[in-house]
Amino acid sequence: MLKPSLVLCMLASAAAAEPRTVAVAPLSTLGAEDTSTATRKLTQQIEAAVASLGADIKVVPAVQVAAAITKAKKPQLKACEGEATCVAELGKLVNAQVVITGEVGGLGDSRVVYLGATDVATAKELRSTTLAIGAKGDGDGPNGAIVRLLDPDRYRGTLHFAIDVTGATIYVNGAKVTPAAGGVLPLPVGTQAVRVTHPSYHDFVRFIDVQYGRTTDVAVAMTQYPIVERDLQGKPIRRDNVIYDQPPLWRRWYVVGGAAVGLALVTGIIVGSIVNSFPDAPCRRVGGEKC
Repeated sequence: MLKPSLVLCMLASAAAAEPRTVAVAPLSTLGAEDTSTATRKLTQQIEAAVASLGADIKVVPAVQVAAAITKAKKPQLKACEGEATCVAELGKLVNAQVVITGEVGGLGDSRVVYLGATDVATAKELRSTTLAIGAKGDGDGPNGAIVRLLDPDRYRGTLHFAIDVTGATIYVNGAKVTPAAGGVLPLPVGTQAVRVTHPSYHDFVRFIDVQYGRTTDVAVAMTQYPIVERDLQGKPIRRDNVIYDQPPLWRRWYVVGGAAVGLALVTGIIVGSIVNSFPDAPCRRVGGEKC
């Protein structure tokens, strides 16, 4: 006989393994279903993007959603126009947990699709985003739009750092970060402020655009200071677990300081000898008296 605790664990595991069902409602234009060839193709791309999120996602395609609406004789569900209660009723009709709706705008090849994701259980919109299609550029495409909509934490790109010195520290938007092996650093999509610092080099500062699903190479060429702290101290310095070796003798502080003092003394002697070599000023007779 199975123990109650074991049964509960088995039920929990089964529930965790159950896929999340996401329904894609037919895209609409001006409140009516858009049945154009271009829109049907776009709908299929959106469905494929949802399916690509993982094996735990079950997709209910728009064709199946439209058939369920017809079978239930509820034509009003074809014109929800993003209204959460209507969309939630549509989700219950096809046993979905989340419903994706879209309104297509624009003319010709340049169009914008306004997408929304609605939670069926709470009848509330989870998120919304836009998908640009056409001559002005597709941006992230359907895949990027669906990730923003259903799994925004995965909406990231990657920076690959190639730094020409060791011991450098990287900051992104003011926060210290540590890249993985090979200098790879995943970051949210968007413009990021990057600063690379090193005690012996000028800072490297750039604003870098991180793109979804892409790796951007960042070549960091550091410029060394003319005189660094280790040259003045004349001894190894430990910083960020990096030990900087002794500088050459001619760059140590006591050699540089002694040379400066000697140069000052020689300059003073030369200036003094030049001043003393000038002839005395001629005397002037005042009132017939001798100088």
